[in-house]
Amino acid sequence: MTFKDLGIIDPILKALEAKGYTYPSPIQAQSIPILLNRKDLLGCAQTGTGKTAAFAIPILQHLYNDQYKSKGQRKIKALIVTPTRELAIQIGDSFTAYGKHTGIVNTVIFGGVKQGTQTKALQRGVDILVATPGRLLDLINQGYISLKDVQYSVLDEADHMLDMGFIHDIRRIIDQLPKRRQSLFFSATMPPAIVKLSQKLLGNPEKVTIEPKKTTAERVEQALYFVSKKNKPKLLVHLLTQNEVDSTLIFTRTKYGADKITKFLKKVNIHSEAIHGNKSQNQRQNALLNFKEGKTKVLVATDIAARGIDVDGLALVVNFDLPNIAETYVHRIGRTGRAAASGIAISFCDIEEKPYLKDIQKLIAQEIRVIEEHPFLNSGDNEPVEKPKRPQRTRRTDRKPEAKKTDNAENRQRKDRRRKPFPRKRD
Repeated sequence: MTFKDLGIIDPILKALEAKGYTYPSPIQAQSIPILLNRKDLLGCAQTGTGKTAAFAIPILQHLYNDQYKSKGQRKIKALIVTPTRELAIQIGDSFTAYGKHTGIVNTVIFGGVKQGTQTKALQRGVDILVATPGRLLDLINQGYISLKDVQYSVLDEADHMLDMGFIHDIRRIIDQLPKRRQSLFFSATMPPAIVKLSQKLLGNPEKVTIEPKKTTAERVEQALYFVSKKNKPKLLVHLLTQNEVDSTLIFTRTKYGADKITKFLKKVNIHSEAIHGNKSQNQRQNALLNFKEGKTKVLVATDIAARGIDVDGLALVVNFDLPNIAETYVHRIGRTGRAAASGIAISFCDIEEKPYLKDIQKLIAQEIRVIEEHPFLNSGDNEPVEKPKRPQRTRRTDRKPEAKKTDNAENRQRKDRRRKPFPRKRD
């Protein structure tokens, strides 16, 4: 099956061919016919499965066919809400690429930067708006945005919005949308709070589910290194110097950890950049652009900041820290092996992370291959150091027993003298 077989119009097909896309991914093949029939959709799929194109292509096609009926200034007809700046920008780039020959205008708004450029784009008029929740509500309250004309709404990465505390913002946004619209809802997992939110957003949706194990095991070669926490940086340097690849994405659990890795790599003359929540938007954008253009070969990122990183031909993903949520592992390694490409995902595991490893292997229904020989395997500090026990006091057996004091008359007399004050001398 090709995109042409799905009934995609020629202007979009031309753009897809320019990108080298001919055959749809499973989620695209299942979702596009549903969306072209203007039905609501509930999708359960990880990143890396091609879900952006699954909703972008039908929306562009609907707007292209509808624009001949509309007159006057452009109004927001499609709204895509997503949790992070990077993912919003990535989605905006996809709409621009797929809609290159349609005349459809999109713009992206997000926080962390001045709003002037964004409000000017809104005032000129847009057909598709991609937004993060906070900045969207802010500009609605300022009167720059009206959602009354929205015909297509997409809530992407809903589970991560929940994790980031956006649940109340999302409910406020949903309340402002027209009742009659086509609604799309995507989430990698479906906890009760997400199911409840989807019921509020959707009517009677069609459902598409792409299992996690189908997205990780087929094209991504996975490997595992057991290594102490202390020796993780040394093992990372060893792998980067022994195996030269064009692009490496390294994941850490914390912002401090990301900065610490870049400083360590700098000491051994390996250039890298970090992206995380403490970096400014310009710093994050420049680092990501340098990575995509090949100027920076090593990028270190936290999970939230890495949302939206889509680099063609990403060769290697390194889990410097194993994630404490198993689904996050699938998101991470899904950055490589995208579309029809192959990739490698390497994970470091110290003794404290073994419970995380167990959950990951249970989720993906396979055991990750262990590399049993590497320079830092038997380092002697791979196990936690036990605190030395305090030596117990033992009674000396060589000490002679003290002679028992006798309470004779002489001793009683001495005690009495200590108790009584000395008698005063009389003049």
